[in-house]
Amino acid sequence: MNNKDTVHFYQEEDGDLNVLSGKTISVIGYGNHGRPQALNMRDSGVNRIIVGSIHDASWDRALEDGFPVFPIGEACAQADVALLLLPDEVVPEVYQAEIAPNLKNGSTVVFASGYVLAYKLIKPEKNLDILLLAPRMLGEDARDLFLQGYGFPSFVSVEQDASGRAWPLLLALAKAIGSLKAGVMVLSAAQEAHLDLFIEQGFGPLLGASVLASFQIGIEAGFPAEALVLELYMSGEMARTIQAMARVGFFRQVNQHGFAATFGGMIRSMALDRESIEENMRQVLEEIRSGAFTQKLQAEINAGYPSRSILKEMLRDDNPITQVEERVRHHMRLAYR
Repeated sequence: MNNKDTVHFYQEEDGDLNVLSGKTISVIGYGNHGRPQALNMRDSGVNRIIVGSIHDASWDRALEDGFPVFPIGEACAQADVALLLLPDEVVPEVYQAEIAPNLKNGSTVVFASGYVLAYKLIKPEKNLDILLLAPRMLGEDARDLFLQGYGFPSFVSVEQDASGRAWPLLLALAKAIGSLKAGVMVLSAAQEAHLDLFIEQGFGPLLGASVLASFQIGIEAGFPAEALVLELYMSGEMARTIQAMARVGFFRQVNQHGFAATFGGMIRSMALDRESIEENMRQVLEEIRSGAFTQKLQAEINAGYPSRSILKEMLRDDNPITQVEERVRHHMRLAYR
């Protein structure tokens, strides 16, 4: 386990919004994170915000929200600070074609994900400050927490400090979007990318497979399908268990459950083939770190996303679980937060 002294955190008092005074901040991409971050910054008092977008619904929404909107290249040409809030898979092409040729000398580029930097899918010019400001939160939740007076965690790093003033600017941005209220942790772009992909591909599939297996075996055992989805996740009990892990601790939250639940969980956990699970996760991490996964993803992109048709078929609304969920929602009034 890493020594705690090797991890550095910053909080609200470490950021100074005055650092952003007089700077034009271009939010490139007005989607999941672009809109919440732009609104949060404006509410924090940052008054020179423009949006760079393609002509789609996000362009119209940015105009409705009161932001000046420009094509991406033009927005970058005006930027002192460009926040790139685009999907990882499109950043390399857009960066090369529209962003890099238009950036001013000495400007700052901020990435919300370390992916393209970790795998060297772009090559920023040496005269730029290159920053990572990666929220650990969906954009909608980042906005909601901000409006409620709370913050949300982010990973941050200075990947290239051409100006010698990159850290104060990064912390000012973290404060403006509302992240310093919760606190930010320093993590390199490569670490952020590897960790993000590892949890998505190591932990996520195990969780999904457990839900599907439980549903299938439960149906075979004669449990009503509606009761299964309710017990598995729709009641919100599992979500609250996860929240309790965050609030009181992974192990301490066990005390909130009855003895039958904790005893059963203990003996079944001990019976799992942990070695097989760990070996699979090590293999996943190795492919992420080596770049093998990135090569597969780039091949998928270059081929025109052929797997999208498979995903679309898997996620059709007429699948059994989705139909069961709709019946539960129709007959119950479930509250989610």
